[in-house]
Amino acid sequence: MQRQYFLPTIHKHEYMILPESMGWYWEEPGHNVNRKVGTLNNFSVHFVVSGSGYVEIDGETFLLKRGDAFLYFPMQEQRYYSSKDDPWNIRWVHFYGGILNQFLTEKGFHKSILWSVQQLPTLEKAHEQLLAEGERHSLLQLSHLSTLMYAFLMEFTSNGLPRTSDRKTELDDRIQPLLPLMQTRAYEPFELEYWANEAGVSTYYFCRLFKRATQMTPMAFITLCRLQMSKQLLLDKKDMTVREIAMEVGYPSISYFNKRFLEQEGMTPTEYREGFL
Repeated sequence: MQRQYFLPTIHKHEYMILPESMGWYWEEPGHNVNRKVGTLNNFSVHFVVSGSGYVEIDGETFLLKRGDAFLYFPMQEQRYYSSKDDPWNIRWVHFYGGILNQFLTEKGFHKSILWSVQQLPTLEKAHEQLLAEGERHSLLQLSHLSTLMYAFLMEFTSNGLPRTSDRKTELDDRIQPLLPLMQTRAYEPFELEYWANEAGVSTYYFCRLFKRATQMTPMAFITLCRLQMSKQLLLDKKDMTVREIAMEVGYPSISYFNKRFLEQEGMTPTEYREGFL
């Protein structure tokens, strides 16, 4: 089975990035692509949701499973195909734009074809929104289409890590469901043991998974959540003092709160509040 949608390439446009085609294949054991060098003048991202398949690079064959992805630059040779015994559910986007080569190269995505996606559900959601927009409006709302294409690409580049052939980079979905709860409870004293227990892992492994999923430590995430809360209170609760706000968001020491706020925002909480009054 397959679902796919194609759009014409627009050579003169004002948008940073646009999709040329997108879709997915599932339960297609015969899915097999072999493009010679110079065949396709678009970037393309494919990511595996379930099942398995293979990518051949320079004569070497790599097995891909859930969470694995591959990115091709324009004109690259492309050789990939589904497993016949365990057909993959694979989603893909072909896209183009004048800024892409520089953007992806600066982020190091030219160094590898194979990647692992750390937050697969968010990438799936971004892909589904992009595909639905293409099917619904085609070229009628190019600005929205470009925005969704950019959102998909940012999800991929933010959560993609180079995938080694021995699969040391594992996919793990235990951190993502905890993030909204950690955000709403950020004002509480942070207890690493509690959150590790919620994830069902040791504190050491929790920190590793968290860094892999968010590109920051648990405490750095809590700090950002607290500062976001404080910024809202500084503007919405003008009757509260800075000291009261510091206490409210989890900082008993106002000097430490001021220090963290200054480091992150480049100004003190008082200066931030005064700037909006």
